[in-house]
Amino acid sequence: MRVLVIGSGAREHALALALSRDPGVTAVLAAPGNPGIANVAELFPVDAASAESVVDLATEQKADLVVIGPEVPLVLGVADAVRAAGIPCFGPSAAAARIEGSKAFAKDVMAAAGVRTAHSEVVDSPATLDEALDRFGPTWVVKDDGLAAGKGVVVTTDRAAARDHAAEILENGHPVLLESFLDGPEVSLFCLVDGETVVPLLPAQDHKRVGEGDTGPNTGGMGAYTPLPWLPEGSVEQIVSEVVEPVAAEMVRRGCGFSGLLYAGLAMGAEGPAVVEFNCRFGDPETQAVLALLESPLGEALNAVATGTLAELPPLRWKDGAAVTVVLAAEYYPSTPRTGDVITGAEGETVLHAGTRRRDDGALVSAGGRVLNVIGVGADLASAREAAYDRLADVKLSGGHFRRDIGLAAVEGRISV
Repeated sequence: MRVLVIGSGAREHALALALSRDPGVTAVLAAPGNPGIANVAELFPVDAASAESVVDLATEQKADLVVIGPEVPLVLGVADAVRAAGIPCFGPSAAAARIEGSKAFAKDVMAAAGVRTAHSEVVDSPATLDEALDRFGPTWVVKDDGLAAGKGVVVTTDRAAARDHAAEILENGHPVLLESFLDGPEVSLFCLVDGETVVPLLPAQDHKRVGEGDTGPNTGGMGAYTPLPWLPEGSVEQIVSEVVEPVAAEMVRRGCGFSGLLYAGLAMGAEGPAVVEFNCRFGDPETQAVLALLESPLGEALNAVATGTLAELPPLRWKDGAAVTVVLAAEYYPSTPRTGDVITGAEGETVLHAGTRRRDDGALVSAGGRVLNVIGVGADLASAREAAYDRLADVKLSGGHFRRDIGLAAVEGRISV
């Protein structure tokens, strides 16, 4: 297969790298890609959100499979256009991608499917905001109802901070979603979904806050690890049967069956799993850790979803041990990051590029908020952490910062359900 990966971040770097290791994949192409992806794929300067450009490229390059990484092209219907051109595509239709693109739609699907989630209320006018805020608390969860790249959420015990964030969202012309706070540690479970067929990957945990000890503002994710030593046995099966399968079946019933990667973000509370959010694509940075442990050929699995044959795919095989990904972020991230700083020491397959570019003189420089992801793999979580941080010590980026506690609470036994 010739496989075209759409996107330009570390998630797409992880996908392209795993695809390049699949003996059934003869060529990996990427659009627009990044300097790291260029080591394993041929790059094309195409706008990932333009359906016409993606279809033209896939047709010209005789792609046998298109894999769409980011959520924006999916919500805009790029997968629909690729399939309409007769090319197998891994990624849901625009109708199915509403599970991420509209939190109100996702809540409606969960209610119909009988899936546990936070109590919620949509506020679309500043006039009703204060009254609605009074119905929530003492911990407020305030979300942008549209796409916000993981950063449109504020969780706070400060009512004034909750109100300020909600007012800002409304001022930008978006509805606000208020939710009750769900207790329990969070789990990210990615599932390959083909209609009503569901195949889970390894569970992972993301670290959203910018600062150690889960302090500071939310980010797109500062690191992740897999598997989860604290997750009770049978939890993945429980999440699949109580959450993912009912939602997949409800979407089929509505005529917008899901085909692609359905990402369930969950809180594992005393009463079992409850959904925090759904995403319609591989999560970033959890994908980078999860794919580091995948032994099965990735191209074969994604193609099975794209061609409607997931039920016939052999069981996925995983390496023993654990994987950790640590994000190196630019100075000032997650506010306005500084870019254009030279990066050294980023060679090799354990360093994935998220926000980088090549300068005219060939130097690698920062070009985004999250700049690099460093992957560590080991026999257990402690050794995987050690491998990641040892490798990160060799990477130099002026003003760069990272969390030193990715996976640490799990290693020290401080997480429990």
